[in-house]
Amino acid sequence: MGNKQNELKKRKATTVVPNKEPSHTQEINEDIDAIKKQLRYQGGANSDTKHKIASTSVTIMSFFTTFYMIWFPAQVVFDEVHFGKFAGYYLQRTFFFDVHPPLAKLMLAGVGYLSGFDGVYQFANIGESYAANNVPYIALRALPASLNVCGVALIYNILKESGFSVLACFTTATLYLLDNAFIGQNRLILLDSILIFYMLTTIYSYVKFRKYRHQPFTLSWWTWLVATGTSMALTLSVKMIGLFVVAAVGLAVVMDLWDLLDKKKYGLTNKTLIQHFGARVAGLILVPALVYLFWFYIHFAILKFSGPGDAYMSTRFQDTLANNPLRINSLDIMYNQSIKLQHKETRAFLHSHMLTYPARYEDGRYSSQGTQVTGNMQPDINSYWRIKPTGPIDETLAAKRPVKHNDIIQLEHIGTGLDLLTHDVASPWMPTNQEFTTTKLAARYNETLFRVQLDDHKVNQVWSTLMQSVKLIHVRTGVALWCNNRNLPDWGLNHMEINGNKKSGEERNYWVATDILGLNATDINLKKQEKRAVKQMGFLSKFLELQIKMITHNNKLTGSHPYQSSPSIWPLMLRGISYWTKDDTQSQIYLTGNVAGWWTALVAIGLFSCVSILDMALKKREILILSATSRIRLNRSGGFFLLLWATHYFPFYLMGRSLYLHHYLPAMACSYLLLGAVFEYLFIDGVNSPVSYQPADKKYTINRARTTIKSYLAAFVLISMQFMVYLFLSPLTYGTPGMSAEEAMRHKVLNSWDIQYAKHFT
Repeated sequence: MGNKQNELKKRKATTVVPNKEPSHTQEINEDIDAIKKQLRYQGGANSDTKHKIASTSVTIMSFFTTFYMIWFPAQVVFDEVHFGKFAGYYLQRTFFFDVHPPLAKLMLAGVGYLSGFDGVYQFANIGESYAANNVPYIALRALPASLNVCGVALIYNILKESGFSVLACFTTATLYLLDNAFIGQNRLILLDSILIFYMLTTIYSYVKFRKYRHQPFTLSWWTWLVATGTSMALTLSVKMIGLFVVAAVGLAVVMDLWDLLDKKKYGLTNKTLIQHFGARVAGLILVPALVYLFWFYIHFAILKFSGPGDAYMSTRFQDTLANNPLRINSLDIMYNQSIKLQHKETRAFLHSHMLTYPARYEDGRYSSQGTQVTGNMQPDINSYWRIKPTGPIDETLAAKRPVKHNDIIQLEHIGTGLDLLTHDVASPWMPTNQEFTTTKLAARYNETLFRVQLDDHKVNQVWSTLMQSVKLIHVRTGVALWCNNRNLPDWGLNHMEINGNKKSGEERNYWVATDILGLNATDINLKKQEKRAVKQMGFLSKFLELQIKMITHNNKLTGSHPYQSSPSIWPLMLRGISYWTKDDTQSQIYLTGNVAGWWTALVAIGLFSCVSILDMALKKREILILSATSRIRLNRSGGFFLLLWATHYFPFYLMGRSLYLHHYLPAMACSYLLLGAVFEYLFIDGVNSPVSYQPADKKYTINRARTTIKSYLAAFVLISMQFMVYLFLSPLTYGTPGMSAEEAMRHKVLNSWDIQYAKHFT
């Protein structure tokens, strides 16, 4: 027993007090092994060199396909009429309105400023000459073209950072750079190239952030988290559909946080979980919000002067703009003055005359047979109404007293001397709304009272012409004076119907007093000789008003267009868009995707979905068709790319506005990423793993993807198909050379393509 205890003590002594020199050497060796492991994980110097060569190659090729003849045509093409004009407004500092956020237009304006553009030219019509108007259009087009080249590099590096092989990255990026739709759209003065660039930057940043998930709260982890949030905000700052990438990343982050809740898998404490949640709130909500607000701050700071966008905004907003015409033409309204009232939505003026409503309408309903009150687009003396005070007010004092918010008034029609009235009688066209008429009966006094409700008012706000919108709310019934955008029959002189809207809170109930009878506002204001300082309005108030207007008017873009299309036909590339034509040479630019790539990408989406569903089903039966590493790569990377495609595509089915093929381009870019993942699964053996940066003390096995003859043959076939279609469609993409009717007809890959000039061939 004693010998055993002595032997045990010796062993403990050997273990507890080791030789210091060997221990130090062992630590150095462990550090070296960790560094070697990290280098091996990253693919080694040889693999990294291949990636650099391949990435540089596709970027250079993209430069040539994108910048080829970028100077042609030297004319305004498609929506360059809008975005070139908006850049000019920035340079002129005149306020304009657009449904898109400001970032991309600010970038174009910056290029215009640096290239000497003065912003005077208005880009009025497609086909107008740039040379004749001294527009540096090549420099302006170079911005989106350059970002398209960068987009190709991002496509490559997103796949690279996701762990895909050099061949898969190269093949996918080459397919992308040979896509005629991306070339045609992204070399013009448009927003889509900038949008797609920031979208791809967001995806790249999030992939990098995910690679550091095993090293949370390190500098690199924070850097890519903030980069993801910033890129999301930049995408949203170009177009509102940037919300789609926000949604995709948001869903991925939610799934990531849900995974972190697994205590058995990660063993995170509640405190650490809260830190993870807080970091993502800061990086993916607060940072993007600040970046998004920043561009609107710049937008308002530049656009100081009154311009073509004034009419879209409230009078309070317009009053913040220098040289605002409303201010010089505005007067405070006093009692007993006569005004014209114009409905903001329909632009019709409140009108009356001695004609009466018919006893019975065509549907059999009865009217009051009172005098008609209508909306007239041609104002005259019968469009003036005198504002009368109510209650025990001295008439002499009333004439010097301004009309204010919440005052109760009567409106007397100048032409007939009758007071405006509404009562419980159905209006001509809308049985649910009340009829408006006029009366002089004292017994009906309470039916002639209306409350003045000014928009955006302050306490005791004075009602002014032009500067304030007003609702006139009937005191007894609570209905609002409203103009229905429907003309009355001949008995109503085809004027618009006026009725009482029971939904008094609606924005469409607002009216504006345009002028005061007998007073010239301009002369009166000039004689005052007072310096009219620009009014102030808080940044957040201006921001919120503009956001609401942007969303509202975007939803109103429902007018028909000969080249609009449905989302259902986009993936199959069933219809393009005619961007520009020149009759004398029969040249044209027709936006169409490379059908080889588009159809292959659609097949990849279907194949990936089927394989994923089949794998999940068979796995429940303990039948494995994928290795563990392949399943993880396919589900995580491929699943993320599929999510990106879906969030950028399916929401368009819910939109009521006019849609066009170019709206599909962000989704198409994401489908190319998924195509790269499917290509690797089908034609390359194994996967590169692990992808994430591993902790130094973690043991792991490094796997490498292996390319075979099959891999290179598949890549060659895909690239060859894409290249041949690219060459075939290039006359439509670049607009040159001009094609005869027979040649144009031959370029109709599908009969549904409405290419110009082809229809003349018989």
